[in-house]
Amino acid sequence: MAAAQAGDQRAYTRVLNDSVALIRAVARRQGVAVDALDDVVQETLLTVHRVRHTYDPLRSYDAWLSAIAARRAIDVLRSRGRREHREVHDEFAFDTHSDREDASAGTERAQEALRLRKAIETLPPGQREAVEQLGLKERSLAEAAQRTGRNTGALKVNLHRALKTLRDRLHGES
Repeated sequence: MAAAQAGDQRAYTRVLNDSVALIRAVARRQGVAVDALDDVVQETLLTVHRVRHTYDPLRSYDAWLSAIAARRAIDVLRSRGRREHREVHDEFAFDTHSDREDASAGTERAQEALRLRKAIETLPPGQREAVEQLGLKERSLAEAAQRTGRNTGALKVNLHRALKTLRDRLHGES
């Protein structure tokens, strides 16, 4: 990597190619599924390319790379977890689901959703913004901070306070 930092293109290509095995091993230790390993490898190599100037030749390249790979593996796991949480994977789910839903259950859910929307609207602006960005739109802290102009710490605090307030209000009404 030190040669690559000095501008040796062959060394850079070789170090990237030789890094793939270590990245895959780190990702597997993090619990990444086999079908997602290529995603981790790609994200890690892109990160290495972006931050290659931060590598210190006096330190272990493998340790530096492993730290980056572990973070990218966690990112992929989080991303897949959010996606799988929203997706239906049962091929018979739609076949066995009744088309005629109990009207009272549907009405009750609609009323709860309306109560929740109204409760969110009454929150202070910072808390409402945190709920909308992080909860409803499912943006990451970094994305929400960029869009709102608030720092991540403020967003976390606002979200925590908003959830506590909503929990108290909604359970207090029941």
